Amino acid sequence: MVTPSRRREVVRHLQAAFRVSQRCACQATGFPRSTQRYRSLAAPQSELRIRLKELAAARVRYGYRRLHVLLRREGWTINAKRIYRLYREEGLVIRQKTPRAEISAPNQTWAMDFMSDTTFDGRPYRILTIVDCHSRESLAIEPRASFRAFHVTEVLDRLARERGSPKTIRCDNGPEFAGRMLDQWAFFNKVELDFSRPATPTDNAYIESFNARLRQELLNASWFTSLADARACMEAWRKEYNEDRPHTALQNRTPKEFIEQTRAAARVA
Repeated sequence: MVTPSRRREVVRHLQAAFRVSQRCACQATGFPRSTQRYRSLAAPQSELRIRLKELAAARVRYGYRRLHVLLRREGWTINAKRIYRLYREEGLVIRQKTPRAEISAPNQTWAMDFMSDTTFDGRPYRILTIVDCHSRESLAIEPRASFRAFHVTEVLDRLARERGSPKTIRCDNGPEFAGRMLDQWAFFNKVELDFSRPATPTDNAYIESFNARLRQELLNASWFTSLADARACMEAWRKEYNEDRPHTALQNRTPKEFIEQTRAAARVA
């Protein structure tokens, strides 16, 4: 089926190529002249296009479905099909996931994830773990009976006050990480959320490696009588991990030694 816009394009081509009137071009093609004078009554949606491009520029890893969610939260009464159409028309669909930038300094990129465990009497709890991808420093090990998105942002706020915000945080697409609250926190703190691809743990290898050590060295080797007991033991292990445990990736230095030497070299330079 030839669309009205295509009919107008054909008629204009015939007029220009053969120097004929619109009436003659329509007679030659069999198109009604009314199709040449039709003007769409639909709103141009300029404001929506501008806002869609702003969101896409601020969140370069988001596809049209997640951008649609953000727009609905802002009060736009639109369906996903319209966003998809505008998304394609604005050329946003061709945005590819760019290669990750090299991590060259502490506090540049963090990684975070959740783990699960139980106390000695079978009560389940979850653990939020956060590491610095450059120095391998354990920034936080937070056990709670349950986690909501605001609990995650509370931990991130505390770390940001202590050491400043990172440029990027790597995480998976779990509900605590992919929801509105963390997205707003990242936007206002100018932090990019780098989401892992589904079923691809290698996208967040730093935290996966850390969690494996935490599981082997502490969780599998200990029984915790309560959350308070678990929290105290995990904080002691975290301190030992940062200050005493040598890391082969850091030439057998501890994260603390590595950070101190990196800062000293920066001052000299």
